[in-house]
Amino acid sequence: MVKHIVCFKLADNSAENCQKTRDIILSMRGKVPSAKSVDAHIDQLHSPRSFDIILEAIVEDWQKLDEYQNDAYHCNVVKKHMGEVASQSIALDFEI
Repeated sequence: MVKHIVCFKLADNSAENCQKTRDIILSMRGKVPSAKSVDAHIDQLHSPRSFDIILEAIVEDWQKLDEYQNDAYHCNVVKKHMGEVASQSIALDFEI
């Protein structure tokens, strides 16, 4: 199993925009077959070093991660949205 984590800083990190972004991330559930699970969490501390939202996805293996990253729904809906709203991101992928 592989865990895929991406942290995002949003250009507009208002509560409304964070919730909309979380909803869009969670919309992948059941629409991206390679993802065994998808979750998203909004930062509550709001410190200067905090990122605003985190995406967590679990896939079966590295091949499924590649399928996930190239999935049409992931690219056309989620990545498109994140490209419009995120000012910064950082990712970490590891075996679990």
